[in-house]
Amino acid sequence: MHQSNINVQISLDEQKIPQQIQWSASDSSAEEAQSARAMMLTFWDPTDKTALRIDLWTKEMMVDEMADFFYQNIMGMGDTYMRATQDKALSDEFKNFAKTFLVKFKESQLKLNNTK
Repeated sequence: MHQSNINVQISLDEQKIPQQIQWSASDSSAEEAQSARAMMLTFWDPTDKTALRIDLWTKEMMVDEMADFFYQNIMGMGDTYMRATQDKALSDEFKNFAKTFLVKFKESQLKLNNTK
């Protein structure tokens, strides 16, 4: 059996806020650890039937980047759900929500910028 490792290293400041996120994977073609401004890691606990999550982001993560990050994650969840269940209707619900989310985010940013 082939094994693959994914390593995540988080550098924290004095208040334990992430300063830097770096990750590497044994099957990656990248030779150096890759930097990231945010991460979401979720595990399924079959005993408790709960999702165990780690969501982290650095101080450098901008609000518009966070919106794009969420949009892409929700779209990806739709793709994953489709591959896992073959339920196109529910998969499309994820994608429709993601598109609506991004439109509403952009509208809220326009309103915010127009009030300044």
